[in-house]
Amino acid sequence: MKGFKEFLLRGNVVDLAVAVVIGAAFTNIVNAFVKGVINPIVGVFGTKDLASYSSCLKGPCEVSATGEVTRGILILWGSVLSAALSFLITAAVVYFILIVPMNRMAAKRKSAAEVAAEAEAKEVQLLTEIRDALVAQR
Repeated sequence: MKGFKEFLLRGNVVDLAVAVVIGAAFTNIVNAFVKGVINPIVGVFGTKDLASYSSCLKGPCEVSATGEVTRGILILWGSVLSAALSFLITAAVVYFILIVPMNRMAAKRKSAAEVAAEAEAKEVQLLTEIRDALVAQR
């Protein structure tokens, strides 16, 4: 049990759990955005509901009242388009809200570390020169 407790309380597991919860909530936001904003914009050019876009591949397609295809091969490409739009919106938000700021912070941290390393190298060089000067005086 001790090992299991350590595993659960390890930072990565807790961070992952938080990410899953936030991701689930964010999915709802993106789906609402697609349904409330993107679908009406697409509706200007056709049907408001992207899921209603479909094509029949073989013969005339017949769909029952329950939505089940009874005849023909129906391709629901509108659902795929809606999912692709949701994915692109999610990817864009994650990139611009999370990735870009994290990259900027990492670059600032890296430059600060480089400045510190350069200062340390100069300090070591100065101490070496002082040591050499003291040895030369003896």
